[in-house]
Amino acid sequence: MVVRCPSCGNPDTRVIDSREAEDGASIRRRRVCDRCEERFTTFERSESARIQVVKRDGARQEFDRRKLASAIGKGASKALSAEEIDRLIDELEASLRQSGVSEVASQRIGEMVLERLAERDPLGYLRFKIVYSRLEDIEAIYDELARLVRRRQEAQDRRVAEQITLPIDPVAVAPRKRRR
Repeated sequence: MVVRCPSCGNPDTRVIDSREAEDGASIRRRRVCDRCEERFTTFERSESARIQVVKRDGARQEFDRRKLASAIGKGASKALSAEEIDRLIDELEASLRQSGVSEVASQRIGEMVLERLAERDPLGYLRFKIVYSRLEDIEAIYDELARLVRRRQEAQDRRVAEQITLPIDPVAVAPRKRRR
């Protein structure tokens, strides 16, 4: 496999470091160009059966990580790094592969992205939802924001309730006596 230098296009590059990345799902390689000495990183992933995405108009195309990453990056706020977006897509892709589907509707992919964004980046969730769902009037956007706030409040209430129902250890809570 020839990997060209992104800086000068030279096909003569060498690997100076290799590591597992993304929990073993890929290999991260640091490379250096023999001509300009530019250092850059490449990732290798194993290729598996391609998932077909069925668009709204019925057209089919291969699942494209880069296209999805670009869409998420445009919608997500600065709270998500490129690595976090990659992890989100890894989770989504793994979920699709585990389900055994060979085709998936683009709407389902959008819903899966929204589920993951709601947990990680509420502002990114709202921005992605506006574009993905084609929300065009302020009332629809306000309703979606209200749903998001309500879900976050319910999740927080559940976390508080779980903490309250925990048995309290009287020894751990009792004030300690000072030693002299």
